[in-house]
Amino acid sequence: MKNYKNALFYIGVTGGFTALIYWIITKGKYLEANKTIEVVGTGKGSWQDFISSMQSNFQDPLAILLAQIITIIFVARFFGWIFKRIGQPSVIGEIIAGIALGPSLLGLYFPEFAMALFPVESLGNLKFLSQIGLILFMFVIGMELDLNALKNKANEAVVISHASIVIPFALGIGLAYFVYNQFAPEGVKFLSFSLFMGIAMSITAFPVLARIVQERGIHKTKLGTIVITCAAADDITAWCLLAVVIAIVKAGTFVSSIYIIFLAVIYVLAMLYIVKPFLKRIGDLYGAKSNIDKPVVAIFVLTLIVSSYATEVIGIHALFGAFMTGAIMPDVPKFRTMFIEKVEDVSVILLLPLFFVFTGLKTEIGLINDPYLWTVTGMIILVAVVGKFFGSALAAKFVGQSWKDSLTIGALMNTRGLMELVVLNIGLELKVLTPEVFTMMVIMALVTTFMTGPALDLIDFVFKTKEAPVLETPSISNKYRILISFGNNERGKSLLRLAHSMVKKQQDNSQVTAMHLSLSDEMHAFNIEDKEKDSFIPLVEESKILKQEITTIFKATIDIESDIADIANQGNYDLLLVGLGQSIFEGTLLGKVIGFTTRIINPDRLIDKFIGKEGLFQNSPFDERTRLIVSKTKMPLGILIDKELQNVNYVFIPIFSVEDTFLIDYAQKLIFNNNSHIMILDVNGNIESNFVIKSAISTLEQKFPKNISMMSDRIIKKEFLDKQDLMIISLESWKALVDSRSTWLSNVPSVLIIKP
Repeated sequence: MKNYKNALFYIGVTGGFTALIYWIITKGKYLEANKTIEVVGTGKGSWQDFISSMQSNFQDPLAILLAQIITIIFVARFFGWIFKRIGQPSVIGEIIAGIALGPSLLGLYFPEFAMALFPVESLGNLKFLSQIGLILFMFVIGMELDLNALKNKANEAVVISHASIVIPFALGIGLAYFVYNQFAPEGVKFLSFSLFMGIAMSITAFPVLARIVQERGIHKTKLGTIVITCAAADDITAWCLLAVVIAIVKAGTFVSSIYIIFLAVIYVLAMLYIVKPFLKRIGDLYGAKSNIDKPVVAIFVLTLIVSSYATEVIGIHALFGAFMTGAIMPDVPKFRTMFIEKVEDVSVILLLPLFFVFTGLKTEIGLINDPYLWTVTGMIILVAVVGKFFGSALAAKFVGQSWKDSLTIGALMNTRGLMELVVLNIGLELKVLTPEVFTMMVIMALVTTFMTGPALDLIDFVFKTKEAPVLETPSISNKYRILISFGNNERGKSLLRLAHSMVKKQQDNSQVTAMHLSLSDEMHAFNIEDKEKDSFIPLVEESKILKQEITTIFKATIDIESDIADIANQGNYDLLLVGLGQSIFEGTLLGKVIGFTTRIINPDRLIDKFIGKEGLFQNSPFDERTRLIVSKTKMPLGILIDKELQNVNYVFIPIFSVEDTFLIDYAQKLIFNNNSHIMILDVNGNIESNFVIKSAISTLEQKFPKNISMMSDRIIKKEFLDKQDLMIISLESWKALVDSRSTWLSNVPSVLIIKP
């Protein structure tokens, strides 16, 4: 009865008030008699009016900005992904994506489309959004600096860092002396031009350097500590110098700039002795909480904005204020990590690509259009490399480092990346650099960043040592070795229970290794050790409960799937166990369309198609990550579909073909080590017709008559599957099962899919 009352009330209210609205609008038409009504539309018909309205909507500033953001994010992520695949920092790909969307490529070959997507009048909106992104990014960079490490390890680092600034700074000023007359803008004094050339040569990209150090696994070594500390000291010194240079450029002379520098000193003192203690007090109060309240976030965001505003008004640029705010954040790693997670995704994924494209729109490679200009560009690159690379290396050698470590420090300090673009954009904005010089310097930033990886590889090759790689464990031929790769803690514990059930009674002749890889974009230099420790706490606790000894591997990487396969292949493991992820492209029509598109544009898929590993339009029963691991591993691989696996006491093994014979080996391990009960189903009658598989099962039945059973009923009931802890199936049989859309799939327990 209540439902009828609700329905009648709904119909009465909506119907009655709809009729009232219609009546008022009808009466309102009579009011038009005394008004001049402007007709909106073309007068050529409703369809033409619709087309005209749509064209107007496309040209709306907000629509243009949103179209720019969509295009920029897609292109930047794609280029970044490509450069990750070739072992380069993704920032290089994103910078090149910006250049590709500018006049150097898109504007050159598709000028009409480029003008439609990036009309001149829209660039102001793009500029301000990109500046907001830079402010947030510099805030993150400031937070990533570990000032305590700087205090504790500053002796050698400060010598190397300051040498790596003053040498390229001096060489940059020397280069400015030779190019000033021809390349300096009209009205710019030599002091301003030379100082900017010097600071542009001196900068180091701390974020890129820190991530390269982590990815190469040297962050825990003395060398890694020194180079990260050097980069941190370099960052602080360079940004302070940049603030002074900007003050001098804006004032015109050094004497005139003293007023600006004086205000800047007062600002820095206020931040250190007034704002920092206040923020520390908040950090002490809220640092232990699992999340940060919105009023607390508002205080820090407001501090960031006020600080940036103050430095912009003083005349040393808003970015210095953002950097300073990050540097004085409360010295609580958990507190900083939470803030970085809140800020970094928005700045790095959404806003920073806008800066790259805005830089690309001002970078016109076509301006460097004769051999002389390319010669000058080559000289700029040479001066940059000699000053930063060899300056840092010589200083490191002077303080007692080996030649290998010295050259490694030099190669890493020569990395410029995004930070160089920030400096160059400031120079172009202040009209200290011409578009030609700006383009030359952008090319220099790309080259010096791109050469870091190859330079490190060359140094390692020249100074070969007999030391074993950090992640490689000694090969022990008489031990059965299992490698567990986990991302999720609960899934990691399930994988450990499964591995334990295979080696429980043979621990003296077996080894279980747990591996956790983390994307380097999620890592920060100041908390990597805490991240590693926290990653293994649940697994270590589970191993104690199981009384299973484990060794651990942790690595920051830019390519998780490839590194999982490489470490497994190189480590001579007998079995790699991974968990099955869920594809983000399944479950909805839109997801399937996006997933299909991703398969087409994914170079890995195209390569697999060309070499015959996979059909381009073939559906995979796995998510993209698992599919890549399957294609790259060269040893037995187990993929666990985890349904809260606790025990491996009852195991169901369906045999679909004679190729499934290898599954009997795993049945034997589980029976011997875990006393598991194995139920085998001969799906297609292969056991009776094949001597090898029949013999293997007969041997097990003789040794363990109570632990192995054969199923005669080929109709699998839900009641039977509910009693099983685990189903073990071969990779090919699992594909066939998925393709057949078997009713098993909705009722199966945890599943271990094995690729032999």
